[in-house]
Amino acid sequence: MTRHSISKTQNHYVDEGEGDVIILLYGLFGSVNNFRQLIQHLRQTRRVIVPVFPFFEMGTSINIFTLTEFLHDLTEEIGLKKFHLLGNSMGGHIALLYALKHPHKIESLILSGSSGLYENGMGDSFPKRKDYNYIKTKTELTFYDPGTASKELVDEIYETVNSLRVIQILSLAKSAIHNNLCKELSNIRANCCLIWGRNDIITPPAVALEFKRLIPHSTLSWIDQCGHVPMMEKPKAFNSLLDHFLESLREKTF
Repeated sequence: MTRHSISKTQNHYVDEGEGDVIILLYGLFGSVNNFRQLIQHLRQTRRVIVPVFPFFEMGTSINIFTLTEFLHDLTEEIGLKKFHLLGNSMGGHIALLYALKHPHKIESLILSGSSGLYENGMGDSFPKRKDYNYIKTKTELTFYDPGTASKELVDEIYETVNSLRVIQILSLAKSAIHNNLCKELSNIRANCCLIWGRNDIITPPAVALEFKRLIPHSTLSWIDQCGHVPMMEKPKAFNSLLDHFLESLREKTF
């Protein structure tokens, strides 16, 4: 994956493929690598952009609102007029905030394991962040199959929560927890596809059902034996559901 940067702002992003634009947003403990298989699939027919969130460069002022502004600034800087927006976990929360603030730019919305209503995570503190096995166990709980949590992934998360930047992580986590979108979701006008792991314990199935109830033009699909990050754990099933949704939108335009 090739990273690009904007000389004026030094904002970084991945840009692959050509065609209709789809932007992918990862969660608090995620990275571009969460979308590796999804990018390989989508870039065959679409232009795929993954912003690299400046989780630490923003300092203690970081929150889900400043990241939403970062996303908007990036889309303006690279000249994107309209696009599909896909978010996982906190990335879904940011996608919702963006869709509410800039509805004219949203072609469609795809959410998977999104925060914004309720979530169980590592919490807003890390009492055992020096304990590698603790971080490993918490990471494994993200998936139905704990084997999906590779050593590379656990090492990446362990390094993140033990960095000197933990204050930014806590600030960002708290801003997501304290922002409940229940009363605003009825204002979403874009077609919305919800793709949920049926065994997600971070944002349980009840959360998906509530999103489905509150977002007007939404559909909900389940992936069995799957946790919080379906595009990593069940990539073929996720890609198939996503393709079906995007193709159904294309058919509506003809």
